[in-house]
Amino acid sequence: MMSDETKIELFGLNSKWYVWRKAGTAHHLSNTVPTVKHGGGSIMLWGCFSAAGTGRLVATEGKMNAAKYRDILDKNLLQSVQDLRLSRRFTFQQDNDPKHTAKITKEWLHNNSLTVLEWPSQSPDLDPIEHLWRDLKMAVHQRLPSNLTELERICKEEWQGIPKSRFEKLVGSFPKRLMAVLDQKGASTKY
Repeated sequence: MMSDETKIELFGLNSKWYVWRKAGTAHHLSNTVPTVKHGGGSIMLWGCFSAAGTGRLVATEGKMNAAKYRDILDKNLLQSVQDLRLSRRFTFQQDNDPKHTAKITKEWLHNNSLTVLEWPSQSPDLDPIEHLWRDLKMAVHQRLPSNLTELERICKEEWQGIPKSRFEKLVGSFPKRLMAVLDQKGASTKY
């Protein structure tokens, strides 16, 4: 079971835009990208998935800290495992974000007898969920949500609509990702 958090802005894709243009046309309407101050607002999401499908997708209020993260795990991780009909012998993957490695998080994971994939402290972000976040952001912004409530609803709909073949492919690529990092001794890989 792989998990992570992401921020989704109401307007924009949280990414850079590149425009190729002829000299002297920088301010032509076709060469500009409209913006909204502060992105129109955003939501922070936690999600998880396995080869069997997506687990829960949870929107959080305010800045996420270890206590909030532990509460999210408590209310959503084991229920996601049950919903996906995974055995209790699954391995949980999270990166080394401080809220993931905090004492209260480690205690919760230990108290619930979860096996956590060891993650190197200085590692590239190989979590396949990053690909799902990108897929989700692209699908959500094609639907043009107009407010944060609608943004959250659309995110949850799109999260549930990701095809199972996508999860299987991402989970299936994980061993190759890990081997590529080992082969490159932690340097950049194609992933």
